[in-house]
Amino acid sequence: MDASIVRYGFTALACLVASGASADSLVTSDTVHQLAVPAGAVFRDCEQCPEMVVIPPGEFTMGHDGGEPGRYEGPVREMQVAQAFALGRYEVTHAQFRAFAQATGHVSDGGCRIWDGSAWQEPEEADWTDPGYGRPPADDEPVACVSWLEARAYVAWLSEQTGQRYRLPSETEWEYAARAGSQDDFYWGNDELAACEWANVYDTSGHAEFGFPWDPVDCDDGHPGVAVVGQFPPNAFGLYDMLGNVWEWVEDCYVVPYPEDGPRDGSPVQVEGACDRRSVRGGSWITRMYRHRLSWRGRDPEPTLFSFFGFRVARDLAPLEARP
Repeated sequence: MDASIVRYGFTALACLVASGASADSLVTSDTVHQLAVPAGAVFRDCEQCPEMVVIPPGEFTMGHDGGEPGRYEGPVREMQVAQAFALGRYEVTHAQFRAFAQATGHVSDGGCRIWDGSAWQEPEEADWTDPGYGRPPADDEPVACVSWLEARAYVAWLSEQTGQRYRLPSETEWEYAARAGSQDDFYWGNDELAACEWANVYDTSGHAEFGFPWDPVDCDDGHPGVAVVGQFPPNAFGLYDMLGNVWEWVEDCYVVPYPEDGPRDGSPVQVEGACDRRSVRGGSWITRMYRHRLSWRGRDPEPTLFSFFGFRVARDLAPLEARP
């Protein structure tokens, strides 16, 4: 089968558009359809569900032989994403997460780490409803101040609502999808100064407003803080904000260096017993430029709440022959 074509079934209320089509062209069906769908096609399983992009299987070179002390990004290794899957076109938005919270009665523990203008604080009231912006978050901004545990609860709810397997992407899937065929530092190339054309990063306007104690990239992306999703060009797979805006939790237990016997098929790294830290990827609006590189790996405990941590979702695409 051509790797650019993915065959799978859609269930009730599944929505499909050709890549680049407008939301007005979404079509719904209450029956199961057998479709041959090109990689890059966009669909949505329900009105409150994230838009998803079909990502083809493939191979790529993952990692970097270097990194910060204690944060090795290697070894460099040849990896395979064995199965096509779908990945969120955008980071999960505040409105989408609110739909989950209202439906389930979810309440955050609070204590999200926010910047008060001069120091980091963890007020009890700071959570995804009040991530320290000094204003209510907009519906179409990425949800922030969510932990790995909350991201997992959200994908479990989506799975229950749709009958499809939603989940967090693995580190391998994330880097493969973010690179979209690029082996450069960033999906636009190696030029840090081009970042403001492509992503919401820590720039001169962010430095002027927040004054974090690290150097900004010497350009202005037009967003000192968090930005509405989709404000910058997508990468070659049609995915927006894979770098910048908010950090994105992934499924893997963080292991450094990447284990020699780790999965090579796109599956997440898991360990026996408790996992003390989970991986995060992609950087954010407060992140120094070096940490936006496609190979850079963050790691934090599962309950961590930061005002710049969010996520995007993945979804399995079961082959037709695997369906009853």
